[in-house]
Amino acid sequence: MLAVIAFCLWIGAAAAALLPANLTTPALSPELFKRAVSNPYVFTAFTSASESNLYVYTSSDATSFSLLKGPAYTPPTGLIRDPSLILHTDGLYYIAYTTDWSGQNFAIASSSDLLTWTRKATISTSSSVIKPVNTWAPEFFKDAKTGKLNIVVSLSTGSYGPFLPYVFTASDSSLTTWSGPTVMSGISNSGLGYIDTFPVYYNNQYHIFTKAESNGQKHVEHAVASALTGPYSFVQTGDFAGWGQAEGPCVTVLPNGKFRLFADGFSSGKYIYSDSSDLYTWSAYKTVPNLSGTVRHGTVLRQ
Repeated sequence: MLAVIAFCLWIGAAAAALLPANLTTPALSPELFKRAVSNPYVFTAFTSASESNLYVYTSSDATSFSLLKGPAYTPPTGLIRDPSLILHTDGLYYIAYTTDWSGQNFAIASSSDLLTWTRKATISTSSSVIKPVNTWAPEFFKDAKTGKLNIVVSLSTGSYGPFLPYVFTASDSSLTTWSGPTVMSGISNSGLGYIDTFPVYYNNQYHIFTKAESNGQKHVEHAVASALTGPYSFVQTGDFAGWGQAEGPCVTVLPNGKFRLFADGFSSGKYIYSDSSDLYTWSAYKTVPNLSGTVRHGTVLRQ
Protein backbone atom coordinates (compact mmCIF):
# COMPACT_ATOMS: atom_id res chain seq x y z
CA MET A 1 0.00 0.00 0.00
CA LEU A 2 2.80 2.43 0.86
CA ALA A 3 4.41 1.73 -2.51
CA VAL A 4 1.13 2.48 -4.30
CA ILE A 5 0.72 5.77 -2.41
CA ALA A 6 4.30 6.77 -3.19
CA PHE A 7 3.78 5.99 -6.87
CA CYS A 8 0.58 8.08 -6.99
CA LEU A 9 2.35 11.02 -5.33
CA TRP A 10 5.18 10.76 -7.87
CA ILE A 11 2.70 10.69 -10.75
CA GLY A 12 0.94 13.77 -9.35
CA ALA A 13 4.20 15.71 -8.98
CA ALA A 14 5.35 14.77 -12.47
CA ALA A 15 2.01 15.78 -13.98
CA ALA A 16 2.05 19.15 -12.19
CA ALA A 17 5.56 19.87 -13.48
CA LEU A 18 4.43 19.34 -17.06
CA LEU A 19 1.11 21.17 -16.96
CA PRO A 20 0.80 23.82 -19.67
CA ALA A 21 0.51 27.42 -18.55
CA ASN A 22 -3.22 27.73 -19.21
CA LEU A 23 -4.10 25.11 -16.60
CA THR A 24 -4.67 25.14 -12.87
CA THR A 25 -4.40 22.18 -10.49
CA PRO A 26 -7.57 21.99 -8.37
CA ALA A 27 -8.71 18.99 -6.39
CA LEU A 28 -11.04 16.71 -8.34
CA SER A 29 -13.88 14.62 -6.96
CA PRO A 30 -13.09 10.87 -6.75
CA GLU A 31 -15.29 10.21 -9.80
CA LEU A 32 -13.63 12.93 -11.88
CA PHE A 33 -10.16 11.89 -10.70
CA LYS A 34 -10.83 8.34 -11.87
CA ARG A 35 -12.00 9.66 -15.26
CA ALA A 36 -9.00 12.02 -15.54
CA VAL A 37 -6.53 9.21 -14.86
CA SER A 38 -7.97 7.06 -17.66
CA ASN A 39 -8.63 9.97 -20.05
CA PRO A 40 -6.43 12.90 -19.01
CA TYR A 41 -7.06 14.96 -22.16
CA VAL A 42 -10.31 16.84 -22.75
CA PHE A 43 -11.15 18.55 -26.03
CA THR A 44 -13.98 21.09 -26.30
CA ALA A 45 -15.01 22.23 -29.78
CA PHE A 46 -17.85 23.20 -32.05
CA THR A 47 -18.45 21.20 -35.22
CA SER A 48 -18.76 21.70 -38.93
CA ALA A 49 -22.46 20.87 -38.63
CA SER A 50 -23.26 23.29 -35.80
CA GLU A 51 -21.70 26.43 -34.34
CA SER A 52 -24.41 26.64 -31.65
CA ASN A 53 -23.58 23.43 -29.77
CA LEU A 54 -20.64 22.37 -27.59
CA TYR A 55 -19.08 18.95 -28.13
CA VAL A 56 -16.79 17.38 -25.51
CA TYR A 57 -14.24 14.69 -26.35
CA THR A 58 -11.71 12.82 -24.19
CA SER A 59 -8.48 10.98 -24.92
CA SER A 60 -5.93 8.85 -23.10
CA ASP A 61 -3.04 9.83 -25.37
CA ALA A 62 -3.89 13.19 -27.06
CA THR A 63 -4.00 11.33 -30.38
CA SER A 64 -7.31 9.50 -30.63
CA PHE A 65 -10.39 11.19 -29.16
CA SER A 66 -13.80 9.77 -28.26
CA LEU A 67 -17.02 11.71 -27.84
CA LEU A 68 -17.95 12.15 -24.18
CA LYS A 69 -21.10 14.15 -24.93
CA GLY A 70 -22.46 16.12 -27.83
CA PRO A 71 -24.24 18.36 -27.84
CA ALA A 72 -23.17 18.98 -24.26
CA TYR A 73 -24.33 22.59 -24.09
CA THR A 74 -26.42 24.94 -26.20
CA PRO A 75 -26.31 28.55 -24.97
CA PRO A 76 -29.62 30.34 -24.38
CA THR A 77 -28.79 32.74 -27.21
CA GLY A 78 -26.11 33.12 -29.86
CA LEU A 79 -23.29 30.84 -30.92
CA ILE A 80 -20.68 28.77 -29.12
CA ARG A 81 -17.70 29.00 -31.43
CA ASP A 82 -14.05 28.58 -30.34
CA PRO A 83 -14.68 27.15 -26.83
CA SER A 84 -11.53 27.43 -24.67
CA LEU A 85 -11.41 25.13 -21.63
CA ILE A 86 -9.76 25.34 -18.20
CA LEU A 87 -10.01 23.44 -14.94
CA HIS A 88 -10.21 26.18 -12.32
CA THR A 89 -9.03 26.27 -8.70
CA ASP A 90 -12.62 25.79 -7.50
CA GLY A 91 -12.69 22.31 -9.10
CA LEU A 92 -15.04 23.40 -11.90
CA TYR A 93 -14.48 23.40 -15.65
CA TYR A 94 -14.99 26.66 -17.50
CA ILE A 95 -15.26 27.48 -21.18
CA ALA A 96 -14.94 30.92 -22.76
CA TYR A 97 -16.48 31.16 -26.20
CA THR A 98 -17.45 33.39 -29.13
CA THR A 99 -21.12 34.36 -28.89
CA ASP A 100 -21.69 35.69 -32.43
CA TRP A 101 -19.99 36.71 -35.66
CA SER A 102 -20.32 40.36 -34.65
CA GLY A 103 -20.73 41.96 -31.23
CA GLN A 104 -19.02 43.34 -28.15
CA ASN A 105 -18.93 40.40 -25.77
CA PHE A 106 -17.82 36.85 -25.15
CA ALA A 107 -19.39 34.38 -22.69
CA ILE A 108 -18.25 31.96 -19.99
CA ALA A 109 -20.01 28.74 -18.94
CA SER A 110 -19.12 26.29 -16.16
CA SER A 111 -19.56 22.60 -15.38
CA SER A 112 -18.72 20.23 -12.54
CA ASP A 113 -18.54 17.12 -14.73
CA LEU A 114 -18.08 18.21 -18.41
CA LEU A 115 -21.60 16.91 -19.11
CA THR A 116 -23.93 19.62 -17.80
CA TRP A 117 -23.10 23.28 -18.37
CA THR A 118 -24.47 26.59 -17.07
CA ARG A 119 -23.85 30.03 -18.46
CA LYS A 120 -21.74 31.88 -15.89
CA ALA A 121 -21.21 35.37 -17.31
CA THR A 122 -21.24 37.54 -20.40
CA ILE A 123 -18.16 39.78 -20.57
CA SER A 124 -18.26 43.09 -22.43
CA THR A 125 -15.26 43.86 -24.65
CA SER A 126 -16.19 47.51 -25.21
CA SER A 127 -14.22 50.16 -23.31
CA SER A 128 -12.71 53.60 -23.65
CA VAL A 129 -9.79 51.84 -25.38
CA ILE A 130 -11.74 50.06 -28.12
CA LYS A 131 -15.28 49.72 -29.48
CA PRO A 132 -15.07 46.38 -31.28
CA VAL A 133 -17.29 45.32 -34.14
CA ASN A 134 -16.15 41.70 -33.85
CA THR A 135 -15.21 39.73 -30.70
CA TRP A 136 -13.71 36.35 -31.55
CA ALA A 137 -11.84 33.39 -30.09
CA PRO A 138 -11.46 34.07 -26.33
CA GLU A 139 -8.60 31.90 -25.03
CA PHE A 140 -7.93 31.17 -21.35
CA PHE A 141 -4.33 31.61 -20.16
CA LYS A 142 -3.10 31.03 -16.61
CA ASP A 143 0.12 33.05 -16.33
CA ALA A 144 2.69 30.90 -14.51
CA LYS A 145 4.86 33.98 -13.92
CA THR A 146 2.25 36.23 -12.30
CA GLY A 147 -0.32 33.67 -11.16
CA LYS A 148 -3.09 35.67 -12.87
CA LEU A 149 -5.81 34.13 -15.00
CA ASN A 150 -6.28 35.87 -18.34
CA ILE A 151 -8.34 35.59 -21.49
CA VAL A 152 -6.84 36.64 -24.82
CA VAL A 153 -9.50 37.82 -27.27
CA SER A 154 -9.31 38.77 -30.96
CA LEU A 155 -10.98 42.18 -31.45
CA SER A 156 -11.64 44.18 -34.61
CA THR A 157 -12.88 47.76 -34.92
CA GLY A 158 -13.70 47.25 -38.61
CA SER A 159 -16.16 44.82 -40.08
CA TYR A 160 -14.31 41.47 -39.95
CA GLY A 161 -10.86 42.97 -39.56
CA PRO A 162 -8.21 43.93 -39.06
CA PHE A 163 -7.97 41.97 -35.78
CA LEU A 164 -5.52 42.31 -32.90
CA PRO A 165 -5.24 40.27 -29.67
CA TYR A 166 -6.25 41.92 -26.39
CA VAL A 167 -5.81 40.66 -22.82
CA PHE A 168 -8.51 40.54 -20.15
CA THR A 169 -7.51 39.64 -16.56
CA ALA A 170 -9.81 38.07 -13.96
CA SER A 171 -10.58 40.48 -11.11
CA ASP A 172 -11.60 37.70 -8.73
CA SER A 173 -11.87 33.91 -8.57
CA SER A 174 -15.54 33.90 -9.59
CA LEU A 175 -14.54 34.69 -13.20
CA THR A 176 -17.49 37.06 -13.55
CA THR A 177 -15.55 40.35 -13.61
CA TRP A 178 -12.52 41.10 -15.75
CA SER A 179 -10.20 44.08 -16.26
CA GLY A 180 -9.10 45.12 -19.73
CA PRO A 181 -8.83 45.06 -22.64
CA THR A 182 -5.07 45.63 -23.00
CA VAL A 183 -3.64 45.22 -26.48
CA MET A 184 -0.75 42.80 -27.07
CA SER A 185 1.74 45.25 -28.55
CA GLY A 186 4.25 44.73 -31.33
CA ILE A 187 1.76 42.91 -33.55
CA SER A 188 0.83 44.66 -36.81
CA ASN A 189 -2.69 44.60 -38.18
CA SER A 190 -2.05 44.31 -41.91
CA GLY A 191 -4.58 42.31 -43.92
CA LEU A 192 -7.21 40.82 -41.62
CA GLY A 193 -4.68 40.93 -38.79
CA TYR A 194 -4.07 38.23 -36.18
CA ILE A 195 -6.83 35.96 -34.91
CA ASP A 196 -6.97 32.89 -32.61
CA THR A 197 -3.99 33.84 -30.40
CA PHE A 198 -2.83 31.07 -28.03
CA PRO A 199 -0.12 31.92 -25.43
CA VAL A 200 2.41 29.54 -23.84
CA TYR A 201 4.87 30.51 -21.09
CA TYR A 202 8.15 28.59 -21.51
CA ASN A 203 11.81 29.25 -20.63
CA ASN A 204 10.96 32.68 -19.16
CA GLN A 205 9.34 33.84 -22.39
CA TYR A 206 5.80 34.27 -23.60
CA HIS A 207 5.22 32.47 -26.88
CA ILE A 208 2.11 33.07 -28.93
CA PHE A 209 0.82 30.99 -31.81
CA THR A 210 -1.62 33.06 -33.82
CA LYS A 211 -3.32 32.93 -37.20
CA ALA A 212 -2.08 35.52 -39.69
CA GLU A 213 -4.70 36.03 -42.36
CA SER A 214 -4.06 38.04 -45.52
CA ASN A 215 -4.45 37.60 -49.28
CA GLY A 216 -6.64 34.55 -48.74
CA GLN A 217 -3.93 32.71 -46.78
CA LYS A 218 -4.31 31.45 -43.21
CA HIS A 219 -1.04 30.50 -41.51
CA VAL A 220 -0.24 29.94 -37.84
CA GLU A 221 2.76 32.13 -36.93
CA HIS A 222 4.99 32.29 -33.83
CA ALA A 223 6.02 35.38 -31.82
CA VAL A 224 7.78 35.86 -28.46
CA ALA A 225 7.92 38.53 -25.73
CA SER A 226 9.14 39.03 -22.18
CA ALA A 227 5.66 40.09 -20.98
CA LEU A 228 2.21 38.76 -21.83
CA THR A 229 1.11 42.08 -23.31
CA GLY A 230 4.33 42.45 -25.34
CA PRO A 231 5.97 43.92 -27.22
CA TYR A 232 6.12 40.80 -29.40
CA SER A 233 8.62 39.93 -32.09
CA PHE A 234 7.74 37.35 -34.73
CA VAL A 235 10.33 34.58 -34.93
CA GLN A 236 8.57 32.24 -37.37
CA THR A 237 6.15 33.41 -40.05
CA GLY A 238 4.27 32.12 -43.06
CA ASP A 239 3.93 28.36 -43.40
CA PHE A 240 7.11 27.84 -41.35
CA ALA A 241 6.17 24.38 -40.01
CA GLY A 242 4.46 22.99 -43.10
CA TRP A 243 1.01 22.98 -41.50
CA GLY A 244 -0.55 24.59 -44.56
CA GLN A 245 -3.75 26.59 -44.21
CA ALA A 246 -4.64 26.39 -40.53
CA GLU A 247 -6.32 28.31 -37.73
CA GLY A 248 -7.41 27.95 -34.10
CA PRO A 249 -4.08 26.70 -32.67
CA CYS A 250 -3.85 25.33 -29.15
CA VAL A 251 -0.91 23.75 -27.32
CA THR A 252 -0.88 21.03 -24.67
CA VAL A 253 1.88 18.98 -23.02
CA LEU A 254 2.52 15.26 -23.48
CA PRO A 255 3.71 12.86 -20.75
CA ASN A 256 7.22 12.93 -22.25
CA GLY A 257 7.38 16.71 -21.78
CA LYS A 258 6.97 17.55 -25.47
CA PHE A 259 4.49 20.13 -26.67
CA ARG A 260 1.66 19.15 -29.01
CA LEU A 261 0.00 21.83 -31.13
CA PHE A 262 -3.46 21.18 -32.54
CA ALA A 263 -5.00 23.27 -35.32
CA ASP A 264 -8.09 23.40 -37.50
CA GLY A 265 -7.04 22.72 -41.10
CA PHE A 266 -9.90 24.96 -42.25
CA SER A 267 -10.45 24.40 -46.00
CA SER A 268 -8.77 20.97 -45.95
CA GLY A 269 -11.30 19.63 -43.44
CA LYS A 270 -8.44 18.13 -41.44
CA TYR A 271 -7.81 18.58 -37.74
CA ILE A 272 -4.05 18.30 -37.32
CA TYR A 273 -1.40 17.97 -34.63
CA SER A 274 2.37 18.48 -34.55
CA ASP A 275 4.96 17.93 -31.79
CA SER A 276 7.93 19.96 -30.54
CA SER A 277 10.48 19.86 -27.75
CA ASP A 278 11.28 23.59 -27.84
CA LEU A 279 8.33 25.37 -29.58
CA TYR A 280 10.56 26.13 -32.58
CA THR A 281 11.15 22.82 -34.39
CA TRP A 282 7.99 20.85 -35.17
CA SER A 283 7.31 17.36 -36.48
CA ALA A 284 5.45 16.80 -39.74
CA TYR A 285 1.78 17.17 -38.99
CA LYS A 286 -0.61 14.25 -38.63
CA THR A 287 -4.39 14.26 -38.63
CA VAL A 288 -6.47 13.53 -35.55
CA PRO A 289 -7.93 10.17 -36.69
CA ASN A 290 -11.64 10.38 -35.89
CA LEU A 291 -12.20 14.15 -35.69
CA SER A 292 -11.06 15.43 -39.08
CA GLY A 293 -13.97 16.69 -41.10
CA THR A 294 -16.10 16.96 -37.96
CA VAL A 295 -14.72 19.34 -35.35
CA ARG A 296 -13.67 22.95 -35.66
CA HIS A 297 -11.60 25.32 -33.51
CA GLY A 298 -11.41 24.19 -29.88
CA THR A 299 -8.97 23.61 -27.00
CA VAL A 300 -7.26 20.46 -25.74
CA LEU A 301 -6.83 20.50 -21.95
CA ARG A 302 -4.56 18.16 -20.04
CA GLN A 303 -6.34 17.57 -16.73
